[in-house]
Amino acid sequence: MRFLPCLIAFVFMITFCHAQEIVVVDAVSGDPVVNASITAEGVKSYKISDVNGSVDLSDFASDDLLVISHVAYQSMLIRKSRLLRDGSKVMLTPLSEELEEVVLSARKWAEPRQSVDQRILAVTKEEVLFSNAQTSADLLQSTGKVFVQKSQLGGGSPMIRGFATNRLLIVVDGVRMNNAIFRGGNIQNIIAIDPLSVDSAEVIFGPGSVTYGSDAIGGVMSFYTLDPKIRQRGNDLDGRALVRYSTANNERTAHAVLNYGSAKWAGVTSVTISDFNDLIMGSHGPEEYLRPEYVVRQDGVDQVVTNSNDRKQTPTGYEQLNILQKFTYQPVKDWSLKTGIIYSTTGNYDRYDRLIRYRDNEPRAAEWYYGPQEWLMINLTAEHSGNGWLYDTMRFTNAYQQFKESRHDRGFMEEWLYATEERVDAFSSNLDLEKHFSNRSRLYYGVEYVYNKVGSSGYSQNITSGAEQDIASRYPDGSRWQSLAAYANFSYQPDRRMTLRAGVRYNYLDIFSDFSENNVFYNFPFTTAKINTDALTGSAGLHWSQSRTFRGHVQFSTAFRAPNVDDVGKIFDSEPGSVVVPNPSLKPEYAYNADLGFQLNLKEKFKFDLSLYHTWLKDAMVRRDFTYQGVEQIEYNGQLSDIQAIQNAAKARVYGLEAGANWRISNTLSALGTLTYVKGEEVLDNGSTAPLRHAAPLFGRVLLEWQKSRVKLDLWTQFNGEISFDDLAVSEQGKPYLYAVDANGNPFSPSWYTLNIRGGYEVLKNTRLQVALENITDQRYRTYSSGIAAPGRNLILSVRQTF
Repeated sequence: MRFLPCLIAFVFMITFCHAQEIVVVDAVSGDPVVNASITAEGVKSYKISDVNGSVDLSDFASDDLLVISHVAYQSMLIRKSRLLRDGSKVMLTPLSEELEEVVLSARKWAEPRQSVDQRILAVTKEEVLFSNAQTSADLLQSTGKVFVQKSQLGGGSPMIRGFATNRLLIVVDGVRMNNAIFRGGNIQNIIAIDPLSVDSAEVIFGPGSVTYGSDAIGGVMSFYTLDPKIRQRGNDLDGRALVRYSTANNERTAHAVLNYGSAKWAGVTSVTISDFNDLIMGSHGPEEYLRPEYVVRQDGVDQVVTNSNDRKQTPTGYEQLNILQKFTYQPVKDWSLKTGIIYSTTGNYDRYDRLIRYRDNEPRAAEWYYGPQEWLMINLTAEHSGNGWLYDTMRFTNAYQQFKESRHDRGFMEEWLYATEERVDAFSSNLDLEKHFSNRSRLYYGVEYVYNKVGSSGYSQNITSGAEQDIASRYPDGSRWQSLAAYANFSYQPDRRMTLRAGVRYNYLDIFSDFSENNVFYNFPFTTAKINTDALTGSAGLHWSQSRTFRGHVQFSTAFRAPNVDDVGKIFDSEPGSVVVPNPSLKPEYAYNADLGFQLNLKEKFKFDLSLYHTWLKDAMVRRDFTYQGVEQIEYNGQLSDIQAIQNAAKARVYGLEAGANWRISNTLSALGTLTYVKGEEVLDNGSTAPLRHAAPLFGRVLLEWQKSRVKLDLWTQFNGEISFDDLAVSEQGKPYLYAVDANGNPFSPSWYTLNIRGGYEVLKNTRLQVALENITDQRYRTYSSGIAAPGRNLILSVRQTF
């Protein structure tokens, strides 16, 4: 019994200590609310809820009036004594527009959308599933805010604000996807991201180099894949399954997701398998898009055969497999460890735009296809929430990516098939930190290291005899590209209506290529290329909220694209009478951007937003005549050839506007619209100006949305404006096989529109049926610069079961 007083004291102490801890949860879902802020008037310290929603209140006095707030929830005001007396759980009510109010991509951390000084598109998980997009490129295009070019069915190259390919950055779970061989031509890597495993996606319009580094000139496309969820009580298991069929390309897709976990660990597994046949275009439109014939090989001879259906684009079909596996482990409440594996592969897929080119009334190519496009990403992330002097939240991400691709082409009636194969091993480490100095000021900062190694080989094969021989590789084998950077973004709110932001980033870059192996085929007077350079970028912006009715923002920023192995190493991609050599003086190209925008909100009934921007591109990397070691010509393959090199020699400017409107007609009916206008021009070799290649035509979307109970219906039109021959980029004027023909016999890109309808209905509990009929009027059209015509009338059926 003598130990009883001590035991009672111990129990009281433990009970009292635990009584100082509360849990902040979502009042609707019951999920923990992470990063909720607890403050009190007159108290300098504050607390942040951890990944379990837990907060220790021992720093506050019993009579302190606590303010519990989060950007996605209604704030709560309550005395500490009453809070502890009523229980340890605080339930916050979500804002009506929670998913629109919070963004992750602008600074890599969750923050209020209304305080961000850039235009951002956010796509939620439900929007992803309802879109029924076959690829992530189609997902972005379906929003009506991103323009997508396609060279073949297995493709999709986004264009944002007049920029594309290696001037746009793709980010997956915080890891940059762009690698050392991203080129200036159309890039299809975005299709490796499975839209059915995307939890949300965000697009930053305009420069994002301060936070993300090289390539983020026109914008950043950030995809967040499904995350495992820690279970608060016991073990749990849930998931979903989906099957989908589309008539335009006979698509058959099967998809399954399984979530499982407990209080300390959780996992998610996702698998998607898709099979696409040749795509059928519409019935009403330019005859130039039709496919009247194609090449087959019969009895060892290439033959041109008549297409039984000239609207069927043969060959365009391909297969794709996507797998995602993630685990989360939470050993203690302040720490979280996450690991993820993403794998994507396709079958061979034909480069359709190369197969429709003719020479002397015969097809130029009998075969032109990409080998399997493979992408593997393995990442390991450690997150820590605290209240230290260096940071309140820390995230350390390490990733390894492997990219594999190949190109195979054979001329019509030729026996030699030429192939090049590439592999990139990409390693990256990111340390990102967030520090709250007060309720009004935050610092986001970090460091990044990226290392890419390029493997490249080439061979040719005689399709008759089977004989093989080595040829020059596309890139110097063993080339490397590495980047070391540090950045900081500071946010300050002098009052509740205004947010000021400023950021800076410094990047050091190193590139090395060894041409020794390829000099067996090309006797160049050099063996290596080495570039060491750096880049400094910055941004400053202001967001002002006069009231909930009117908000505005202005931002000035710079961005850069560093030279990569594709710029430096592709020396053997030459023309007769010219040869491209490395340029050790090559520097990054810079963009200077001004962005102005405002949002109007009339009593939550009508919303309108408008952004105006102007971007100047300086020192753009282009191929121009060059002097090497004092000479302007060298002998190349027995021919005296002019020397050229990639140089910082071009200038360009892009300007335009982006507008959006949302009218809530009733509680069940809404109307939405988007419109994008882009105008771009570049300076040519002779000093004149010409239209910029990646400046898209006027485009947009108008949608009526009706939703009630278990039913949702969308009726919408998507449209593009015309680009006349005179407004085509010079490079596009030289590709008549991609375009329709105007009255003067010149290529041009016609305007087009589609009418579409889709609906979803919960036929049984947890079983949802979706039906869509796209391009109802069966229009035949090609999006600007695309090599493949878009789908004709297309019926899409899908069934989704959750459990």
